[in-house]
Amino acid sequence: MAEYLSVSTLTKYLKLKFDKDPYLERVYLTGEISNFRKRPNHQYFSLKDEKAVIQATIWGGVYKKLGFDLEEGMKINVVGRIQLYEPSGSYSIIIEKAEPDGVGALAIQFEQLKKRLGEEGLFETRFKQTLPRFPKKIGVVTSPSGAVIRDIITTVSRRFPGVEIILYPTKVQGEGAATQVADSIRRANTRRDLDVLIIGRGGGSIEDLWSFNEEIVVRAIFESQIPIISSVGHETDTTLADFVADRRAATPTAAAELATPVTKLDLLAHIQQQQNRLATATSNRLTYNRERWGKLSQSVIFRQPERLYDGYLQKLDQLNLRLKQQIREYYSEGMQQARLLEHRLEALSPLSMVQTYQERAVQLERLLRSNTAVIYDYKVAEVKRLSDALLMLDTSRIVARGYAIVQKDDKVVSGAKDIETGDKVSVVMRDGHLEVEVKNVKRKEI
Repeated sequence: MAEYLSVSTLTKYLKLKFDKDPYLERVYLTGEISNFRKRPNHQYFSLKDEKAVIQATIWGGVYKKLGFDLEEGMKINVVGRIQLYEPSGSYSIIIEKAEPDGVGALAIQFEQLKKRLGEEGLFETRFKQTLPRFPKKIGVVTSPSGAVIRDIITTVSRRFPGVEIILYPTKVQGEGAATQVADSIRRANTRRDLDVLIIGRGGGSIEDLWSFNEEIVVRAIFESQIPIISSVGHETDTTLADFVADRRAATPTAAAELATPVTKLDLLAHIQQQQNRLATATSNRLTYNRERWGKLSQSVIFRQPERLYDGYLQKLDQLNLRLKQQIREYYSEGMQQARLLEHRLEALSPLSMVQTYQERAVQLERLLRSNTAVIYDYKVAEVKRLSDALLMLDTSRIVARGYAIVQKDDKVVSGAKDIETGDKVSVVMRDGHLEVEVKNVKRKEI
């Protein structure tokens, strides 16, 4: 038996081998995700290829840092360590890093976030705000040292001098940039005098522009009460900020052009055109009003103004008659109501109630006397009956009729069953009593 091992001993030995094997401390695997169901914290699934499958685990803290969501059937490259789980004797890989196979993690994250926010409606046209035509103050969220702010200032000064530009210096690349961009947008919204807000930076790789793909920035743009123009990267670059912004510009210069009206000469020409249109419209309105005034001045009403009151005088007479009739009807109804209340008051008069109670008292007195006589006669008869019954129980009357009463120990003896031979009893008679001793007792069977 010494040659046999327990299952737990063997499993511990194999786990020790797994833990100490340097080739299993850090392994690189590629495979397809299978049996994946997203859980609130840690993720458990399988990695497989055409010939084999291995269980996989990603702890919650690692999963949150991946930057993309795992999906069933997705092929990924992972780095981790092999672990043997003693209770079930199974082994699995504990994943420490993962990335999509063939497609960058940022591209996957971009598409997943774009899909999710799109389903929420953040990119819908109905939420887009209209840009003001003649802004007085333009806010710019960008780096203070980049070319973006210089291009915007140059374009705005050339196209529409006099517009005030307010810069919100912001980090637009690297760690913490997304938070700064969102904070600058919210800070700009605390003002009530900004007409439009431009956010942007120069071109770069997807990693350089990633701050404008962060959810915190997208939601800050969506919640902005100020219209926002997005100018991130070059014309071929596209970020989620472009989708959610009210307008998208290919370059900072294009953003400045969208934010300002046409050149000064074109604006003056437009103003002159609007002035001419206003003068023509005013002249036409005056001509129309003069013609209308001329026609109205020749109407019958102006020539015979008293005719205006004909209909009103007749209506006044009719209303006067209706008023008098309603007053009479109201008075008649009031009098009838007063008579009805008078009758009700008479019925509730104290004199009438006193008379009613007096009659009731007389009736009750008669009834009381009648009932008293009946009760008296009944009580007298009852007393006589009880007196007769009491007399029937008087022992003196029983003895007077020739009967005797036997007593034993001063108690009346009701029968022979209460007397024994030799007892001394008293016999009470009409003219005295006898003290006797019982010589013999003869009892009858009952």
